[in-house]
Amino acid sequence: MNVIQAVKMYITKMTEESGPGMKVILMDKETTSIVSMVYSQSEILQKEVYLFERIDSHAKWDNMKHMKCIVFIRPTSENIALLSRELRDPKYGVYFIYFSNVVSKADIKTLAECDEEEAVREVQEVFADYLAVDRHLFSFNIVGCLQGRVWNQQHLQRVSQGLLALLLSLKRRACVRYEAASEPCARLAERVRDLLRREAVLIDNSIPYNGELPPTQLLIIDRRNDPVTPLLSQWTYQAMVHELLTINNNRVSLAHVPDVPKDFREVVLSSEQDDFYAKNLYSNFGEIGQTIKSLMEEFQTKAKSNQKVESISDMKNFVEQYPLFKKMSGTVTKHVTVVGELSACVGRHKLLEVSELEQEIVCQSDHSKHLQRLKALLADGALRDSDAARLASLYALRYEKHAGQGVGAALELLRARGAADGAPLAALEYGGAHARHGDLFGLQDAVKITNRLFKGLNGVENIYTQHTPPLKDTIEDLLRGKLREAQYPTLGGDDGRRPTHVVVFVVGGATYEESLCVHQINKANPGAKVVLGGTTIHNSASFFEEIKSAMQGVHRTHTKHIRNV
Repeated sequence: MNVIQAVKMYITKMTEESGPGMKVILMDKETTSIVSMVYSQSEILQKEVYLFERIDSHAKWDNMKHMKCIVFIRPTSENIALLSRELRDPKYGVYFIYFSNVVSKADIKTLAECDEEEAVREVQEVFADYLAVDRHLFSFNIVGCLQGRVWNQQHLQRVSQGLLALLLSLKRRACVRYEAASEPCARLAERVRDLLRREAVLIDNSIPYNGELPPTQLLIIDRRNDPVTPLLSQWTYQAMVHELLTINNNRVSLAHVPDVPKDFREVVLSSEQDDFYAKNLYSNFGEIGQTIKSLMEEFQTKAKSNQKVESISDMKNFVEQYPLFKKMSGTVTKHVTVVGELSACVGRHKLLEVSELEQEIVCQSDHSKHLQRLKALLADGALRDSDAARLASLYALRYEKHAGQGVGAALELLRARGAADGAPLAALEYGGAHARHGDLFGLQDAVKITNRLFKGLNGVENIYTQHTPPLKDTIEDLLRGKLREAQYPTLGGDDGRRPTHVVVFVVGGATYEESLCVHQINKANPGAKVVLGGTTIHNSASFFEEIKSAMQGVHRTHTKHIRNV
Protein backbone atom coordinates (compact mmCIF):
# COMPACT_ATOMS: atom_id res chain seq x y z
CA MET A 1 0.00 0.00 0.00
CA ASN A 2 2.38 2.65 -1.31
CA VAL A 3 0.44 5.71 -2.52
CA ILE A 4 3.46 7.30 -4.27
CA GLN A 5 4.04 4.06 -6.22
CA ALA A 6 0.34 3.88 -7.15
CA VAL A 7 0.30 7.42 -8.62
CA LYS A 8 3.68 6.94 -10.35
CA MET A 9 2.42 3.77 -12.01
CA TYR A 10 -0.50 5.64 -13.61
CA ILE A 11 1.71 8.49 -14.89
CA THR A 12 4.24 6.01 -16.35
CA LYS A 13 1.33 4.19 -18.04
CA MET A 14 0.16 7.48 -19.63
CA THR A 15 3.58 8.35 -21.03
CA GLU A 16 4.20 4.83 -22.37
CA GLU A 17 0.81 4.18 -23.97
CA SER A 18 1.18 7.21 -26.23
CA GLY A 19 4.25 5.57 -27.82
CA PRO A 20 7.57 7.18 -28.83
CA GLY A 21 7.75 10.79 -30.03
CA MET A 22 7.60 14.33 -28.66
CA LYS A 23 4.79 14.82 -26.16
CA VAL A 24 3.04 17.61 -24.30
CA ILE A 25 1.10 17.00 -21.09
CA LEU A 26 -2.05 19.08 -20.60
CA MET A 27 -3.25 19.30 -16.98
CA ASP A 28 -5.50 21.28 -14.65
CA LYS A 29 -4.47 23.00 -11.40
CA GLU A 30 -5.04 19.90 -9.24
CA THR A 31 -3.52 17.28 -11.54
CA THR A 32 -0.43 19.51 -11.94
CA SER A 33 0.08 19.18 -8.17
CA ILE A 34 -0.65 15.43 -8.26
CA VAL A 35 2.09 14.86 -10.89
CA SER A 36 4.65 17.25 -9.33
CA MET A 37 4.38 15.45 -5.96
CA VAL A 38 5.75 12.18 -7.39
CA TYR A 39 7.86 13.18 -10.43
CA SER A 40 10.49 15.85 -10.89
CA GLN A 41 10.55 17.79 -14.16
CA SER A 42 13.80 16.08 -15.23
CA GLU A 43 12.25 12.62 -14.68
CA ILE A 44 9.23 13.54 -16.84
CA LEU A 45 11.58 14.90 -19.56
CA GLN A 46 13.21 11.46 -19.76
CA LYS A 47 9.82 10.14 -20.87
CA GLU A 48 9.87 12.48 -23.91
CA VAL A 49 7.44 14.98 -22.36
CA TYR A 50 8.89 18.34 -23.40
CA LEU A 51 6.03 20.71 -22.72
CA PHE A 52 3.76 21.19 -19.69
CA GLU A 53 0.53 23.05 -20.33
CA ARG A 54 -2.44 24.08 -18.20
CA ILE A 55 -5.86 23.48 -19.77
CA ASP A 56 -7.12 26.75 -18.26
CA SER A 57 -4.14 28.89 -19.38
CA HIS A 58 -5.74 30.19 -22.63
CA ALA A 59 -2.21 30.54 -24.07
CA LYS A 60 -2.08 31.16 -27.81
CA TRP A 61 0.25 28.58 -29.36
CA ASP A 62 0.84 27.88 -33.02
CA ASN A 63 -0.44 24.54 -34.22
CA MET A 64 1.94 21.82 -33.10
CA LYS A 65 0.61 18.86 -35.04
CA HIS A 66 3.96 17.08 -34.70
CA MET A 67 3.38 16.65 -30.95
CA LYS A 68 1.24 14.08 -29.13
CA CYS A 69 -0.89 15.46 -26.32
CA ILE A 70 -1.45 13.55 -23.07
CA VAL A 71 -4.46 15.10 -21.30
CA PHE A 72 -4.60 14.41 -17.55
CA ILE A 73 -7.46 16.23 -15.83
CA ARG A 74 -10.14 15.80 -13.17
CA PRO A 75 -13.60 14.98 -14.63
CA THR A 76 -15.23 18.29 -13.57
CA SER A 77 -17.82 20.14 -15.67
CA GLU A 78 -15.39 23.07 -16.07
CA ASN A 79 -12.62 20.78 -17.39
CA ILE A 80 -15.02 19.02 -19.79
CA ALA A 81 -16.00 22.43 -21.23
CA LEU A 82 -12.33 23.47 -21.62
CA LEU A 83 -11.39 20.14 -23.24
CA SER A 84 -14.38 20.36 -25.61
CA ARG A 85 -13.13 23.78 -26.75
CA GLU A 86 -9.62 22.32 -27.28
CA LEU A 87 -10.96 19.40 -29.37
CA ARG A 88 -13.06 21.67 -31.61
CA ASP A 89 -9.83 23.36 -32.72
CA PRO A 90 -7.03 20.89 -31.90
CA LYS A 91 -3.51 22.34 -31.65
CA TYR A 92 -1.79 18.95 -31.40
CA GLY A 93 -1.65 15.92 -33.68
CA VAL A 94 -3.30 13.28 -31.49
CA TYR A 95 -4.81 13.25 -28.01
CA PHE A 96 -4.62 10.59 -25.29
CA ILE A 97 -7.15 11.56 -22.62
CA TYR A 98 -6.90 10.33 -19.02
CA PHE A 99 -9.39 11.33 -16.33
CA SER A 100 -8.23 11.12 -12.71
CA ASN A 101 -11.54 9.58 -11.61
CA VAL A 102 -14.79 8.09 -12.88
CA VAL A 103 -16.22 10.09 -15.80
CA SER A 104 -19.90 10.05 -16.84
CA LYS A 105 -21.14 8.67 -20.20
CA ALA A 106 -22.77 12.04 -20.93
CA ASP A 107 -19.38 13.78 -20.68
CA ILE A 108 -17.78 11.22 -23.01
CA LYS A 109 -20.60 11.82 -25.51
CA THR A 110 -20.02 15.61 -25.32
CA LEU A 111 -16.31 15.14 -26.06
CA ALA A 112 -17.01 12.71 -28.93
CA GLU A 113 -19.33 15.27 -30.57
CA CYS A 114 -16.58 17.94 -30.34
CA ASP A 115 -13.88 15.67 -31.80
CA GLU A 116 -14.82 16.33 -35.44
CA GLU A 117 -11.22 15.88 -36.62
CA GLU A 118 -10.98 12.49 -34.86
CA ALA A 119 -7.80 13.49 -33.06
CA VAL A 120 -8.59 11.48 -29.89
CA ARG A 121 -6.88 8.07 -29.76
CA GLU A 122 -7.65 7.01 -26.18
CA VAL A 123 -10.02 7.94 -23.34
CA GLN A 124 -9.32 6.23 -20.03
CA GLU A 125 -9.93 6.53 -16.31
CA VAL A 126 -6.85 6.40 -14.06
CA PHE A 127 -7.34 6.77 -10.33
CA ALA A 128 -4.62 9.22 -9.34
CA ASP A 129 -7.01 11.70 -7.72
CA TYR A 130 -5.15 12.58 -4.51
CA LEU A 131 -1.82 14.10 -3.47
CA ALA A 132 0.69 11.39 -2.51
CA VAL A 133 2.73 13.15 0.17
CA ASP A 134 4.68 10.12 1.41
CA ARG A 135 4.51 6.36 0.88
CA HIS A 136 1.89 6.05 3.64
CA LEU A 137 0.47 9.61 3.57
CA PHE A 138 -1.96 11.40 1.25
CA SER A 139 -3.92 14.65 1.27
CA PHE A 140 -6.45 16.71 -0.72
CA ASN A 141 -4.99 20.14 0.19
CA ILE A 142 -8.36 21.39 1.50
CA VAL A 143 -8.14 23.78 4.46
CA GLY A 144 -11.60 24.61 5.83
CA CYS A 145 -13.55 21.52 4.75
CA LEU A 146 -16.35 22.38 7.21
CA GLN A 147 -18.23 25.64 7.27
CA GLY A 148 -20.40 26.28 10.30
CA ARG A 149 -19.61 22.72 11.51
CA VAL A 150 -21.15 21.10 8.41
CA TRP A 151 -19.51 19.95 5.18
CA ASN A 152 -18.96 22.39 2.36
CA GLN A 153 -20.75 20.32 -0.32
CA GLN A 154 -18.03 20.84 -2.94
CA HIS A 155 -15.37 19.60 -0.51
CA LEU A 156 -17.54 16.62 0.53
CA GLN A 157 -17.86 15.57 -3.13
CA ARG A 158 -14.12 16.08 -3.77
CA VAL A 159 -13.06 14.04 -0.72
CA SER A 160 -15.51 11.16 -1.30
CA GLN A 161 -14.43 10.85 -4.96
CA GLY A 162 -10.78 11.04 -3.90
CA LEU A 163 -11.22 8.21 -1.37
CA LEU A 164 -12.88 6.04 -4.03
CA ALA A 165 -9.89 6.71 -6.34
CA LEU A 166 -7.45 5.91 -3.53
CA LEU A 167 -9.04 2.47 -2.92
CA LEU A 168 -9.11 1.72 -6.67
CA SER A 169 -5.48 2.80 -7.11
CA LEU A 170 -4.36 0.61 -4.19
CA LYS A 171 -6.52 -2.25 -5.56
CA ARG A 172 -8.37 -2.62 -2.25
CA ARG A 173 -11.96 -3.65 -1.52
CA ALA A 174 -12.97 -1.82 1.64
CA CYS A 175 -15.57 -1.62 4.34
CA VAL A 176 -16.13 1.81 5.88
CA ARG A 177 -15.97 2.60 9.60
CA TYR A 178 -16.52 6.05 11.06
CA GLU A 179 -16.57 8.00 14.31
CA ALA A 180 -20.18 7.69 15.48
CA ALA A 181 -20.13 10.91 17.53
CA SER A 182 -19.21 12.99 14.46
CA GLU A 183 -21.86 14.14 12.00
CA PRO A 184 -19.28 15.10 9.28
CA CYS A 185 -17.67 11.62 9.54
CA ALA A 186 -21.09 9.94 9.20
CA ARG A 187 -21.92 12.06 6.10
CA LEU A 188 -18.60 11.22 4.42
CA ALA A 189 -18.86 7.50 5.30
CA GLU A 190 -22.36 7.33 3.74
CA ARG A 191 -21.18 9.16 0.61
CA VAL A 192 -18.18 6.81 0.17
CA ARG A 193 -20.36 3.71 0.75
CA ASP A 194 -22.84 4.95 -1.89
CA LEU A 195 -19.98 5.50 -4.38
CA LEU A 196 -18.59 2.00 -3.69
CA ARG A 197 -22.06 0.54 -4.38
CA ARG A 198 -22.56 2.62 -7.52
CA GLU A 199 -19.16 1.59 -8.91
CA ALA A 200 -19.52 -2.11 -7.91
CA VAL A 201 -19.01 -3.32 -11.52
CA LEU A 202 -15.84 -1.21 -11.92
CA ILE A 203 -14.53 -2.54 -8.58
CA ASP A 204 -15.27 -6.16 -9.57
CA ASN A 205 -13.44 -5.67 -12.89
CA SER A 206 -10.45 -3.81 -11.38
CA ILE A 207 -9.87 -5.60 -8.07
CA PRO A 208 -9.76 -9.40 -7.98
CA TYR A 209 -11.69 -10.84 -5.03
CA ASN A 210 -9.55 -12.63 -2.43
CA GLY A 211 -11.60 -14.30 0.30
CA GLU A 212 -8.48 -15.32 2.23
CA LEU A 213 -7.68 -11.71 3.20
CA PRO A 214 -9.96 -9.66 5.49
CA PRO A 215 -11.34 -6.57 3.71
CA THR A 216 -9.38 -3.34 4.00
CA GLN A 217 -10.91 -1.00 6.59
CA LEU A 218 -11.37 2.67 5.76
CA LEU A 219 -11.63 4.41 9.13
CA ILE A 220 -12.96 8.00 9.05
CA ILE A 221 -12.24 10.09 12.15
CA ASP A 222 -12.78 13.72 13.19
CA ARG A 223 -10.03 16.23 13.93
CA ARG A 224 -12.28 17.78 16.60
CA ASN A 225 -11.69 14.73 18.80
CA ASP A 226 -7.99 15.71 19.04
CA PRO A 227 -7.43 19.47 18.60
CA VAL A 228 -4.15 19.25 20.57
CA THR A 229 -1.75 17.49 18.16
CA PRO A 230 -1.82 20.22 15.42
CA LEU A 231 -1.14 22.94 18.04
CA LEU A 232 2.12 21.50 19.41
CA SER A 233 5.66 22.54 18.46
CA GLN A 234 7.40 19.85 16.42
CA TRP A 235 10.96 18.52 16.75
CA THR A 236 11.34 15.97 13.92
CA TYR A 237 12.81 17.32 10.67
CA GLN A 238 9.79 17.06 8.33
CA ALA A 239 7.23 18.20 10.93
CA MET A 240 9.48 21.04 12.11
CA VAL A 241 10.02 22.38 8.59
CA HIS A 242 6.22 22.36 8.07
CA GLU A 243 5.53 24.10 11.40
CA LEU A 244 8.17 26.83 11.03
CA LEU A 245 8.56 27.27 7.24
CA THR A 246 5.45 25.50 5.77
CA ILE A 247 5.72 22.70 3.19
CA ASN A 248 3.39 23.32 0.25
CA ASN A 249 3.27 20.45 -2.30
CA ASN A 250 6.82 19.41 -1.29
CA ARG A 251 8.06 22.98 -1.77
CA VAL A 252 9.43 25.27 0.94
CA SER A 253 9.89 29.00 0.44
CA LEU A 254 13.13 30.47 1.84
CA ALA A 255 12.73 33.85 0.12
CA HIS A 256 12.50 35.60 3.53
CA VAL A 257 15.86 34.19 4.71
CA PRO A 258 18.63 36.84 4.61
CA ASP A 259 21.47 36.24 2.10
CA VAL A 260 19.90 33.06 0.74
CA PRO A 261 21.46 32.03 -2.64
CA LYS A 262 19.20 32.90 -5.58
CA ASP A 263 18.72 29.24 -6.59
CA PHE A 264 17.53 28.34 -3.08
CA ARG A 265 14.71 30.83 -2.61
CA GLU A 266 12.36 27.91 -3.05
CA VAL A 267 13.55 24.37 -2.36
CA VAL A 268 11.97 20.98 -2.99
CA LEU A 269 11.85 18.53 -0.08
CA SER A 270 10.77 15.15 -1.44
CA SER A 271 11.68 11.79 0.08
CA GLU A 272 11.57 10.26 -3.43
CA GLN A 273 14.07 12.70 -4.95
CA ASP A 274 16.32 13.56 -1.99
CA ASP A 275 18.13 10.67 -0.24
CA PHE A 276 19.30 12.82 2.68
CA TYR A 277 15.76 14.01 3.36
CA ALA A 278 14.36 10.47 3.04
CA LYS A 279 16.84 9.16 5.63
CA ASN A 280 16.22 12.03 8.07
CA LEU A 281 12.49 12.73 7.81
CA TYR A 282 11.88 11.48 11.32
CA SER A 283 15.21 12.44 12.94
CA ASN A 284 14.87 14.87 15.83
CA PHE A 285 16.40 18.33 15.73
CA GLY A 286 19.51 17.35 17.72
CA GLU A 287 20.28 14.41 15.43
CA ILE A 288 19.81 16.54 12.30
CA GLY A 289 22.58 18.91 13.46
CA GLN A 290 25.01 15.98 13.75
CA THR A 291 23.94 14.47 10.41
CA ILE A 292 24.36 17.81 8.59
CA LYS A 293 27.88 18.06 10.08
CA SER A 294 28.75 14.58 8.71
CA LEU A 295 27.29 15.50 5.30
CA MET A 296 29.40 18.68 5.23
CA GLU A 297 32.57 16.73 6.09
CA GLU A 298 31.85 14.14 3.36
CA PHE A 299 31.26 16.93 0.84
CA GLN A 300 34.49 18.73 1.78
CA THR A 301 36.47 15.49 1.34
CA LYS A 302 34.98 15.02 -2.15
CA ALA A 303 35.59 18.70 -3.02
CA LYS A 304 39.28 18.33 -2.08
CA SER A 305 39.69 15.15 -4.16
CA ASN A 306 38.14 16.97 -7.15
CA GLN A 307 40.74 19.74 -6.90
CA LYS A 308 43.53 17.32 -7.87
CA VAL A 309 43.08 17.17 -11.65
CA GLU A 310 46.58 16.49 -12.92
CA SER A 311 46.42 13.68 -15.49
CA ILE A 312 44.08 12.68 -18.32
CA SER A 313 42.57 9.92 -16.12
CA ASP A 314 41.93 12.52 -13.35
CA MET A 315 40.08 14.67 -15.88
CA LYS A 316 38.05 11.67 -17.06
CA ASN A 317 37.12 10.78 -13.45
CA PHE A 318 36.21 14.39 -12.72
CA VAL A 319 33.88 14.60 -15.75
CA GLU A 320 32.21 11.29 -14.77
CA GLN A 321 31.82 12.33 -11.11
CA TYR A 322 30.79 15.94 -11.80
CA PRO A 323 26.97 15.40 -12.00
CA LEU A 324 27.03 13.55 -8.65
CA PHE A 325 29.30 16.21 -7.15
CA LYS A 326 26.98 19.00 -8.38
CA LYS A 327 23.93 17.16 -6.96
CA MET A 328 25.66 16.68 -3.60
CA SER A 329 26.65 20.35 -3.54
CA GLY A 330 22.97 21.31 -4.07
CA THR A 331 21.83 18.91 -1.33
CA VAL A 332 24.35 20.29 1.17
CA THR A 333 23.48 23.94 0.45
CA LYS A 334 19.74 23.22 0.61
CA HIS A 335 19.75 21.38 3.95
CA VAL A 336 22.32 23.67 5.59
CA THR A 337 20.11 26.65 4.64
CA VAL A 338 16.91 24.97 5.89
CA VAL A 339 18.43 23.72 9.19
CA GLY A 340 20.13 27.09 9.72
CA GLU A 341 16.79 28.89 9.43
CA LEU A 342 15.07 26.37 11.75
CA SER A 343 17.82 26.91 14.32
CA ALA A 344 17.48 30.71 14.02
CA CYS A 345 13.69 30.46 14.56
CA VAL A 346 14.13 28.28 17.66
CA GLY A 347 16.56 30.75 19.26
CA ARG A 348 14.79 33.93 18.15
CA HIS A 349 11.34 32.95 19.41
CA LYS A 350 12.25 30.93 22.56
CA LEU A 351 10.67 27.82 21.07
CA LEU A 352 12.42 25.45 23.48
CA GLU A 353 10.72 27.17 26.44
CA VAL A 354 7.41 27.31 24.60
CA SER A 355 7.59 23.61 23.67
CA GLU A 356 8.53 22.53 27.21
CA LEU A 357 5.45 24.25 28.64
CA GLU A 358 3.18 22.89 25.85
CA GLN A 359 4.30 19.32 26.57
CA GLU A 360 3.85 19.75 30.32
CA ILE A 361 0.35 21.19 29.88
CA VAL A 362 -0.86 18.27 27.74
CA CYS A 363 1.04 15.45 29.49
CA GLN A 364 1.23 16.46 33.20
CA SER A 365 -1.21 17.73 35.87
CA ASP A 366 -0.05 20.79 37.82
CA HIS A 367 -2.52 23.61 37.21
CA SER A 368 -1.06 26.37 39.39
CA LYS A 369 2.50 25.83 38.07
CA HIS A 370 1.27 25.74 34.45
CA LEU A 371 -0.82 28.92 34.85
CA GLN A 372 2.09 30.76 36.46
CA ARG A 373 4.51 29.77 33.66
CA LEU A 374 1.89 30.55 31.00
CA LYS A 375 1.42 34.09 32.35
CA ALA A 376 5.20 34.64 32.41
CA LEU A 377 5.62 33.48 28.78
CA LEU A 378 2.60 35.43 27.48
CA ALA A 379 4.16 38.58 28.94
CA ASP A 380 7.48 37.90 27.14
CA GLY A 381 7.95 40.16 24.11
CA ALA A 382 10.32 37.67 22.39
CA LEU A 383 7.40 35.28 21.81
CA ARG A 384 5.55 35.47 18.50
CA ASP A 385 1.81 36.22 18.76
CA SER A 386 1.07 32.92 16.99
CA ASP A 387 3.01 30.97 19.68
CA ALA A 388 1.24 32.90 22.44
CA ALA A 389 -2.13 31.99 20.86
CA ARG A 390 -1.09 28.31 20.67
CA LEU A 391 -0.06 28.23 24.33
CA ALA A 392 -3.26 29.93 25.48
CA SER A 393 -5.37 27.56 23.33
CA LEU A 394 -3.62 24.45 24.72
CA TYR A 395 -4.08 25.72 28.28
CA ALA A 396 -7.79 26.44 27.63
CA LEU A 397 -8.39 22.96 26.14
CA ARG A 398 -6.54 21.25 29.01
CA TYR A 399 -8.06 23.12 31.94
CA GLU A 400 -11.49 24.27 30.71
CA LYS A 401 -13.25 22.20 33.41
CA HIS A 402 -10.78 23.05 36.21
CA ALA A 403 -12.31 24.96 39.14
CA GLY A 404 -9.54 27.58 39.17
CA GLN A 405 -9.00 27.87 35.39
CA GLY A 406 -7.46 31.14 34.30
CA VAL A 407 -8.57 31.31 30.65
CA GLY A 408 -9.90 34.85 31.20
CA ALA A 409 -6.50 35.98 32.56
CA ALA A 410 -4.72 34.39 29.57
CA LEU A 411 -7.03 36.23 27.15
CA GLU A 412 -6.29 39.51 28.95
CA LEU A 413 -2.54 38.92 28.51
CA LEU A 414 -3.06 38.19 24.79
CA ARG A 415 -4.92 41.50 24.42
CA ALA A 416 -2.18 43.31 26.35
CA ARG A 417 0.33 42.04 23.73
CA GLY A 418 -1.90 43.48 21.01
CA ALA A 419 -2.68 39.95 19.80
CA ALA A 420 -6.13 38.70 18.82
CA ASP A 421 -7.77 36.82 21.70
CA GLY A 422 -10.24 34.84 19.56
CA ALA A 423 -8.07 31.75 18.96
CA PRO A 424 -8.39 30.07 22.42
CA LEU A 425 -12.17 30.65 22.49
CA ALA A 426 -12.59 29.30 18.94
CA ALA A 427 -10.44 26.26 19.86
CA LEU A 428 -12.71 25.57 22.85
CA GLU A 429 -15.88 25.90 20.76
CA TYR A 430 -14.35 23.69 18.06
CA GLY A 431 -12.72 20.93 20.10
CA GLY A 432 -13.61 21.46 23.77
CA ALA A 433 -14.82 18.67 26.08
CA HIS A 434 -18.39 18.92 24.63
CA ALA A 435 -17.07 18.01 21.14
CA ARG A 436 -14.83 15.08 22.14
CA HIS A 437 -15.79 11.54 23.08
CA GLY A 438 -12.31 10.23 23.94
CA ASP A 439 -10.17 10.76 27.03
CA LEU A 440 -7.79 13.18 25.30
CA PHE A 441 -5.69 14.08 28.36
CA GLY A 442 -5.87 10.66 30.08
CA LEU A 443 -7.87 12.00 33.01
CA GLN A 444 -10.26 9.04 33.37
CA ASP A 445 -8.20 6.05 32.24
CA ALA A 446 -6.53 4.44 35.27
CA VAL A 447 -3.62 3.09 33.19
CA LYS A 448 -2.89 6.54 31.72
CA ILE A 449 -3.10 8.19 35.16
CA THR A 450 -0.62 5.62 36.58
CA ASN A 451 1.75 6.06 33.60
CA ARG A 452 1.68 9.83 34.05
CA LEU A 453 2.43 9.46 37.77
CA PHE A 454 5.46 7.24 37.04
CA LYS A 455 6.63 9.68 34.37
CA GLY A 456 6.45 12.45 36.96
CA LEU A 457 8.51 10.39 39.43
CA ASN A 458 11.12 9.01 37.03
CA GLY A 459 11.43 11.98 34.71
CA VAL A 460 11.04 11.69 30.95
CA GLU A 461 13.57 10.76 28.29
CA ASN A 462 12.89 13.89 26.21
CA ILE A 463 10.82 16.74 27.65
CA TYR A 464 10.01 18.03 24.14
CA THR A 465 8.46 14.80 22.80
CA GLN A 466 6.35 13.47 25.69
CA HIS A 467 3.09 13.69 23.74
CA THR A 468 1.80 10.76 21.68
CA PRO A 469 -1.16 11.43 19.34
CA PRO A 470 -4.34 9.54 20.39
CA LEU A 471 -4.53 8.29 16.78
CA LYS A 472 -1.78 5.77 17.65
CA ASP A 473 -4.00 4.02 20.23
CA THR A 474 -6.98 4.09 17.84
CA ILE A 475 -5.01 2.38 15.02
CA GLU A 476 -3.47 -0.18 17.37
CA ASP A 477 -6.93 -1.02 18.79
CA LEU A 478 -8.25 -1.40 15.23
CA LEU A 479 -5.42 -3.77 14.23
CA ARG A 480 -6.03 -5.85 17.37
CA GLY A 481 -9.78 -5.99 16.63
CA LYS A 482 -10.54 -4.08 19.85
CA LEU A 483 -12.03 -0.88 18.39
CA ARG A 484 -15.54 -0.59 19.82
CA GLU A 485 -18.31 -1.01 17.25
CA ALA A 486 -20.55 1.38 19.23
CA GLN A 487 -18.00 4.21 18.89
CA TYR A 488 -16.85 3.29 15.37
CA PRO A 489 -19.74 1.55 13.54
CA THR A 490 -19.22 -0.26 10.21
CA LEU A 491 -21.10 0.42 6.99
CA GLY A 492 -21.28 -2.90 5.14
CA GLY A 493 -18.71 -5.49 4.11
CA ASP A 494 -16.97 -6.34 7.42
CA ASP A 495 -16.68 -10.05 8.19
CA GLY A 496 -15.46 -9.66 11.79
CA ARG A 497 -11.82 -10.60 11.08
CA ARG A 498 -8.98 -8.40 12.30
CA PRO A 499 -7.84 -6.12 9.45
CA THR A 500 -4.30 -6.22 8.09
CA HIS A 501 -4.74 -3.27 5.69
CA VAL A 502 -6.11 0.01 7.03
CA VAL A 503 -6.71 3.46 5.54
CA VAL A 504 -7.28 6.14 8.21
CA PHE A 505 -8.78 9.42 7.03
CA VAL A 506 -8.96 12.53 9.24
CA VAL A 507 -11.79 14.98 8.46
CA GLY A 508 -10.31 18.36 9.36
CA GLY A 509 -6.71 17.44 8.47
CA ALA A 510 -3.89 15.12 9.61
CA THR A 511 -0.41 16.10 10.89
CA TYR A 512 3.19 15.00 10.28
CA GLU A 513 3.38 13.89 13.94
CA GLU A 514 0.57 11.42 13.21
CA SER A 515 2.35 10.37 10.01
CA LEU A 516 5.40 9.46 12.15
CA CYS A 517 3.10 7.30 14.37
CA VAL A 518 1.80 5.45 11.29
CA HIS A 519 5.39 4.94 10.07
CA GLN A 520 6.28 3.45 13.50
CA ILE A 521 3.19 1.18 13.50
CA ASN A 522 4.02 -0.13 10.00
CA LYS A 523 7.61 -0.78 11.11
CA ALA A 524 6.54 -2.59 14.32
CA ASN A 525 3.87 -4.74 12.58
CA PRO A 526 5.39 -6.22 9.39
CA GLY A 527 2.08 -7.94 8.50
CA ALA A 528 0.06 -4.72 8.78
CA LYS A 529 -0.14 -1.90 6.25
CA VAL A 530 -1.58 1.44 7.40
CA VAL A 531 -2.06 4.50 5.19
CA LEU A 532 -2.98 7.89 6.66
CA GLY A 533 -4.82 10.68 4.85
CA GLY A 534 -6.42 13.99 5.69
CA THR A 535 -8.35 16.79 4.06
CA THR A 536 -4.97 18.55 4.41
CA ILE A 537 -1.69 18.20 6.34
CA HIS A 538 -1.76 20.81 9.11
CA ASN A 539 0.70 23.00 10.88
CA SER A 540 -0.63 25.23 13.68
CA ALA A 541 -1.27 28.20 11.34
CA SER A 542 -3.42 26.19 8.90
CA PHE A 543 -5.20 24.51 11.85
CA PHE A 544 -6.30 27.91 13.20
CA GLU A 545 -7.66 28.60 9.68
CA GLU A 546 -9.48 25.24 9.82
CA ILE A 547 -11.06 26.18 13.18
CA LYS A 548 -12.05 29.62 11.88
CA SER A 549 -13.82 28.09 8.86
CA ALA A 550 -15.57 25.40 10.94
CA MET A 551 -16.87 27.95 13.46
CA GLN A 552 -18.01 30.46 10.81
CA GLY A 553 -21.47 31.77 11.75
CA VAL A 554 -21.67 29.53 14.87
CA HIS A 555 -22.75 31.33 18.05
CA ARG A 556 -20.65 30.90 21.17
CA THR A 557 -22.39 28.46 23.47
CA HIS A 558 -19.63 26.71 25.44
CA THR A 559 -17.43 29.68 26.40
CA LYS A 560 -20.04 32.14 27.69
CA HIS A 561 -19.02 31.48 31.31
CA ILE A 562 -15.42 32.67 30.76
CA ARG A 563 -14.77 36.05 32.39
CA ASN A 564 -12.93 38.97 30.72
CA VAL A 565 -14.33 38.16 27.29
